[in-house]
Amino acid sequence: MPNSIRYLVGVDGGGTSCRARICDLNGNFLGEAKTGSANILLGAEVALTSINDAIATAARQAGLSEQDYPAMSVGLALAGGEQKSAWYAFMQQAMPYGAVTLNTDAYGACLGAWGGQDGAILIAGTGSCGILIHQGEQHVVGGREFPISDQGGGAVMGLRLIQQVLLRADGIGEKTPLTELVLTHFDHDIDAIVEWSKTARPCDYGQFSPQIFAHANQGDELGVAMLKQTAADIEMWMQALIQRGTDKICLMGSIAERIHPWLTPPMQQRIANPQGDAMDGAIAMAKGNHNLYPLEEVAL
Repeated sequence: MPNSIRYLVGVDGGGTSCRARICDLNGNFLGEAKTGSANILLGAEVALTSINDAIATAARQAGLSEQDYPAMSVGLALAGGEQKSAWYAFMQQAMPYGAVTLNTDAYGACLGAWGGQDGAILIAGTGSCGILIHQGEQHVVGGREFPISDQGGGAVMGLRLIQQVLLRADGIGEKTPLTELVLTHFDHDIDAIVEWSKTARPCDYGQFSPQIFAHANQGDELGVAMLKQTAADIEMWMQALIQRGTDKICLMGSIAERIHPWLTPPMQQRIANPQGDAMDGAIAMAKGNHNLYPLEEVAL
C-alpha cells in the first residue's frame, strides 16, 4: 500500500445496491453510504457511477472531500467481478483514488467472514456460490447463475416449486396447502403461470422461498421434500469445498442461514459463525492487492 494512503474504503456492490464504508488506517469508522446497483455485468459505467456516489456521500459524512480521494485505497467486492471481460472493462476506467483492487462480492464476503484470513463460505440467497481462499488463491464452486447453476438458492427453489405445482395441477402427485398457495397467487390460472414464467427473473422465483420454509415447518409434504432437496444441494457444495481442503464453512445468505436444521449432523458440525460481512472483507481488500486478474494487463 502506498505511503500516501491515509484512508481505507470498502465497497460491497450487487445488483440491487452498493455500500461504501470509509475507515482510517487503524480501522476506525469514518463514514458509510448506500446507492444503486454496482453489478459490473450491468455496465462498467453504471457500476462506477454508483460506487463514486456512495464514496462521495460517505466522504462527506466523514468530513472529507475530493481532495482526499488520492489518499484512499479502495477495495471493491462487486457482483459480476468473476467475468473477465467485465473486470477489465471496469478497471480500464479512470478513477481518482490512490489505489483500487477489484474482486468478486463472494471473495469480499469470504474475507469478511474469516477476518481477512484464509477460509471458506457458502452463500445461498437468491443464488448460490461457494468459495475457498487458501494461500492467496481462491477456489470457486457453483455461482454460474440461474437457471444453469445456483442449486441451493431461492430462485432454484422457486423454479422447482412451480414445476411441482404444474405437475400436481395435472393430477401427478397430491396437492398440498403449499400447492394451493401458489395456485391462489396466480388466481388458479395455469396459463397465467406459463405466461409469467416467460419473463420471470431469479428474484421472482425466489419470492416463494419463505413460504416453502413456513409450510415445511408445518409438515407440508411438498415443502418438506423441497427443503430436503435444498439441504442436499447445499451439502453438495459444502462437500466440494471440503474436498478442496477446508474444514469449516460459514453459511451466508437468506437460505443458508435457515437451512441448518435440515442438514445432516456431520455437515452441521462443519458450520462456523462468520466474523464479519462483505463490507469488512472489502476493507481488508483495501489493505493490499486482491485483484482477481493481473492489473498489468489493463490497457490504460
